[in-house]
Amino acid sequence: MGTPDLACASLRALAACPEFEIAAVVTQPDRPKGRDLKLLPPPVKVLALELGLPVLQPEKARHESFLTELRAYAPDLIAVAAFGQILPPSILDLPPHGCLNVHTSLLPRYRGAAPIQWAILNDDPETGVTIMKMDVGLDTGAILTTEATPIADTDTSQTLHDRLASLGAALLVQTIPGYVAGAIQPMPQPAGGVAYAHKIKKQDGLIDWTQPARNIWNRVRGLIPWPGAFTHLPSAGKSTPPTQPHLLKIWQAEVATGSGAPGEILSAGKSGIMVACGSGSLRILQLQREGGKRLAPGDFLTGHPLQPGERWSA
Repeated sequence: MGTPDLACASLRALAACPEFEIAAVVTQPDRPKGRDLKLLPPPVKVLALELGLPVLQPEKARHESFLTELRAYAPDLIAVAAFGQILPPSILDLPPHGCLNVHTSLLPRYRGAAPIQWAILNDDPETGVTIMKMDVGLDTGAILTTEATPIADTDTSQTLHDRLASLGAALLVQTIPGYVAGAIQPMPQPAGGVAYAHKIKKQDGLIDWTQPARNIWNRVRGLIPWPGAFTHLPSAGKSTPPTQPHLLKIWQAEVATGSGAPGEILSAGKSGIMVACGSGSLRILQLQREGGKRLAPGDFLTGHPLQPGERWSA
């Protein structure tokens, strides 16, 4: 049971392992996407069809019609990775070996919807994956196995997502045989160290220049590809009525020295655009004006000159 790209790694790993027989794949219904709202299948469905596997797409996993269909497959175990719906007890209790979840954090830290992003946003030195036996709580089930990975300065949520997807898939296929044989026993999660990773909203990308430079740098890295970290360019000219400020998305940056009023442009050139923060400064290395392309600082400044002393606002 899974839906986005993250879950494809686990499905692919299970399908490649001769120890397992995948009876069926459960994923979310096709959804309208893009400007033309074309109905598109989720990535897991695309992969499942490529693998020649039956696909079930319940609107609600708790609906009796779906439960009847699922019971007919008589699964021994259900593997879950980013399915996107809360599973009722009628599903959790259906397979003799229960439901195992691939969770992209080291539980109990970062239960919830966005563990990858919050690990970077909170400047954690490492994160990892947990294979958990699911219960009715929100990521509260007993732990079977974990594997940690350091968070590098070069990591973004996208690179970390891809690495954790691969780590989780490999750990899942390693864990299942030992768990089914009784060699791996579920261990309750510790009571301490619990943290929640709430769902990322677009507004989370808004840069507060009064924050330390490292915090803002983590926001840039942690919110790639969506919603991205963004600020606003002041409106140009003295039009009446005044035009709205332009949204400016920051795609790549690094922490630098230098000080000034938060949001103040300290310097602007081909090597980067230096912006003062609450402490320290941020050197911007790739940015994108709303409706435009991602550009290096030199290319951006050709069409949008910036002068030291100008201020960027939230």
